[in-house]
This record gives sequence, C-alpha cells and structure tokens, in this order.
Amino acid sequence: MLCDTGTPMIHIKARSSPYPGSQVKRFPVHNDKVRWSREWAEYDPVDYTAEIVKSGPEWADPDFRDSRRLKHVPRFNALDGVINRRSYLGAYDLDKDNLPRNPMGRTGMISRGLLGKWGPNHAADPIVTRWKREGGGKVIHKLSGKPILQFISIERKDCKQWAIPGGMVDAGEQLSATLKREFGEEALNSLKLPGPEKVRMRKQFRAIFSKENAVKIYTGYVDDPRNTDNAWMETQAVNFHDDAGDSVGDLNLHAGDDAGDVQWFDIDQNLQLYASHTGFLKMVVELRDAHW
Repeated sequence: MLCDTGTPMIHIKARSSPYPGSQVKRFPVHNDKVRWSREWAEYDPVDYTAEIVKSGPEWADPDFRDSRRLKHVPRFNALDGVINRRSYLGAYDLDKDNLPRNPMGRTGMISRGLLGKWGPNHAADPIVTRWKREGGGKVIHKLSGKPILQFISIERKDCKQWAIPGGMVDAGEQLSATLKREFGEEALNSLKLPGPEKVRMRKQFRAIFSKENAVKIYTGYVDDPRNTDNAWMETQAVNFHDDAGDSVGDLNLHAGDDAGDVQWFDIDQNLQLYASHTGFLKMVVELRDAHW
C-alpha cells in the first residue's frame, strides 16, 4: 500500500541557513524563485562541500567536475554499477556542468554539502508504532475520540532534533535490509549488544519487520536541510505497526550510532521533527485512523 500525496511541494528546510555543521549561508531563495522554470539571471548559489565529503570516504562520490579524479564517467538516471542514481521522482535534468539538478528547485547552494552522492541520496525510514495503552486497553484522546498512536523516535546527535530512526541505503543494499539495520543501529544499539541479546533481538525483528507487517507510507523527495542544487535526499518511509503491543513494546531501547537518545513519543500535530518526518507520521495517523 502506498500513501504518497500528489501535491507539489516547495522545499523549505532545503533553503535554510546556516548549512548544517557549518556557518555557511545559502544564497537567499524566495518561494516564487524556487522553480527552475522561473528565469533568474541574478541567481548566485554558494558552492559548498563539507571537508568530510572532500576527504573521499568510500560512501562519497569524487568531484565529477575534476576530470583528473574520474575513474569512470557516472551514469546519472541509471543504475551505475551498484550505485542507484535513479530518482523516485523520475528522470531529473542535468545542469550546464552535466551534474544532476535538484528536481524540486533552487536551494541557494551548489555541490554536495554533507551528502555523498551527486543527485539522489537514498535513505530508508522505519516508522515503528504501537497503541498507547493503560490497564490493557487503548488510550483514547478526549478531544478527537480516537486512540493515541506512539512511535519510536531518536534524537540526532548532529542537530539535537528528534527524528525517525532511519539512515542511508548502502550501495547494492536491499531496502528491507537497510530498514532493519538502521533501526537496530540507531534505536536498539545492536552493534554493542551481547550475543544472547542479539539472538533475542533477531527473533523480535522477524516479527516486527516482516513483509506482511510492512506498509509503505511514502516514497519520494525529502525536504532535508542538507540538500543542495546538485544533491538531495530521497526516502522510502515504511510503517511497522505492533497492533497487539506484544512485540515492539517489549523491546529495550538503547541509543546508538547517530542517536543521542531514544524513546516512545505520542503522535500529535504538535510534534516538531527533523526534515519531512512530521509529514510521514501524519500519513501513518491517517492510515491507522488515530488521533492527530
């Protein structure tokens, strides 16, 4: 089941300054100048790539503008070896330097910022939910008359914002594997669990992350503060819901990897989360007919 919305969006967080992890400010872009179809001769975006990306880690592309560093010509809008350079939004345009152009419009910055790949950078966001319960029954909100849904949230170490415990899809990795890995690394700190605990966790994972229990909530562009004109985030958000409360609710939560803290949050319209995550939760609420 896919719950994507067909409403065109104008990215907001992708135009925010300063850029994450820096004091670099973007060239200001007003709402009416975001679309590439709007001519704007004065547009002068800031050129910025973080030092960690420039250092050449294995997860990052080289600077394709430097022909001396190229081992092969990248295949944009295609599966480039094990790297998926295709966008969930369809074919994207290339700019005058033959580099990908953000399909959602201007951001006030060119190059890659903190993102490793030119073009789409694919992520996976597992939204693990349960019903809030007291005395064995669901808690009903007094105003809406609907049951309250809870989700597992992590506090990002880089910006101290609460978020869905997702992460990047590794080259050649299946989405289902990413969902399990990222949830385990960020929410359960699986990398540091002793042997018996890992065995028990795998059994719970099989129940929670089964294909039968997976519901695709969103597939597409993410309004992420790391986006640039040439590199942007895309994701598949998938809901794994424990309706009976007898598997997810039994998990011991320990923050790990990129997470500073982890806990169950009640879902409502007042949540302020990282990137587009609040919108993903609203889709889950509508799917489960829960309080918002």
